[in-house]
Formats: sequence, C-alpha cells, structure tokens
Amino acid sequence: MNTQANKTGKIRIVAGKPGLDGHDRGIKVVTRALRDAGMEVIYLGMRLSVDQIADTAADEDADVVAVNFSAADHLQLGPMLMQALRSRGCRDDMIVVAGGIIPDADIPALKAAGIHQIFLPGTPIQNIIDYVKQHASRRSAQ
Repeated sequence: MNTQANKTGKIRIVAGKPGLDGHDRGIKVVTRALRDAGMEVIYLGMRLSVDQIADTAADEDADVVAVNFSAADHLQLGPMLMQALRSRGCRDDMIVVAGGIIPDADIPALKAAGIHQIFLPGTPIQNIIDYVKQHASRRSAQ
C-alpha cells in the first residue's frame, strides 16, 4: 500500500467496472463529472477483476472506490470487492460507492457488505458529486 498521503489535497477516486459487462457509458459520464468537479479520477476501464480494482485502490491510496454493475453480478462481486480491499489493508475510511442496474431489494445486502452508497440509473450527477465531496473530503483533508 502507498504510505504517502495524497499530496494534491484533491479527493482521489479509483473507478472501474468489475465483471464481464461491456456497458461503460454510465461510469464514463460519472467519472468525467467527478473529474470536472475537481477530483482526481483514475478510471481503470471495464472487464476488471475485483483484485485489479483493490490493488490499484491500495497502490493509489484512494479516498473513494467507485464501481458500476450492470450484469446482475453485484451480489457476488460487491462483497468480493470489499473483502479484497480489506485484505490489502485499505483504510477503514475509504468510501466505496456503486452504481448501475441494481434492484432495490439487493441494496441492503450490498450495504451490509460495506458498500457505502448505491446510485441507481437516473440519479442526478450532482447528487453523486455532493455525496462524494461530503463523505470523502474528511479523509482527503487528513
């Protein structure tokens, strides 16, 4: 894990699409909006393993991990991602957010696994920006 704190003072986000789904327009729109809002965004792309995302989050000392699920694999990959982050010693105050096609009935299980917030299709982009700024700004200021 990177032992140097984020020296830019910007919120650092690692984002990607775990699993085999190839629909990436939504996460690209969100990552661009987060970048345009002044955050440092590292977009890894799609068809990633949870290990690839967790390794990068640890290496980059991310404040936020943002993932997108659109292939009905969120109940499997969400908890796996959280375990991968923990196993790499990622800080407890790292914020993990997810978006995509996630049934309302599945949200409690993802939150119980440790994902902080779920953003469904149609969520205003400004709501996502505000959530990340509010919850991750405390960590990036440390």
